[in-house]
Amino acid sequence: MGAGSLLEALQGQDDVLALAMGFEDRIQLAVDDAYATFTNAKVDGLIRRAGLRYPDADLRRLDLVGERGLDRGALAQLRACSFIQRRQNVVFQGYTGSGKSYLGCALAKTACQHRYRAHYIRMPDLEESWAAAQDKPGGREKWLRKYSTFTLLVIDEWLLDEPNDEIRSMLLELLERRYDTVSTVFCTQYKKEDWHQRLGSRVHADAIMDRIVHNTIWITTGEVNMREQLAQAAT
Repeated sequence: MGAGSLLEALQGQDDVLALAMGFEDRIQLAVDDAYATFTNAKVDGLIRRAGLRYPDADLRRLDLVGERGLDRGALAQLRACSFIQRRQNVVFQGYTGSGKSYLGCALAKTACQHRYRAHYIRMPDLEESWAAAQDKPGGREKWLRKYSTFTLLVIDEWLLDEPNDEIRSMLLELLERRYDTVSTVFCTQYKKEDWHQRLGSRVHADAIMDRIVHNTIWITTGEVNMREQLAQAAT
């Protein structure tokens, strides 16, 4: 927040209100207004750079919470973002169309509102980005450094396709760097007991899961197809 913002806040004060206030009160009000403007601009920038699939997603406005079996208490805790301070992960698991992507975006947006640096990416896009990094000098390390430092990383469509050896190695290195340092959100159709097989059922699968499952909040998103619900509501 610079002097220019403070000057704009002073110039923007209501003339009638300003006449009824002392100089110190006017300055304090201007500082408060300028800080609020600065903070809002910072939050807007964090949200814009997060690459959210659903930028208007909001954990405070969820449809059919009861019908979907969503845990209201768990969602309230997520809104406080205390899980980030505890370096916990989150898994949204449920059927196709059950709102996993929306919840992932809503949580990332909430993190931005708490001034955390968040990023959303689909698993296929993560893999494509990793492949593109291989052709650049130092690309692998730069890529790993980028994706390991987001305070909250949302990986959507987790394990939609079974990863090959190269992708498993990448996931292990990425999750090792993020482990017990920052938080990762996984949006997936697959239950925890299915992960090991989809990760190849070998040493890499053991190591990847070991860095996820022990410090994770699991949210089941149910079987209600929200796309179908929204389509019916629109007609």
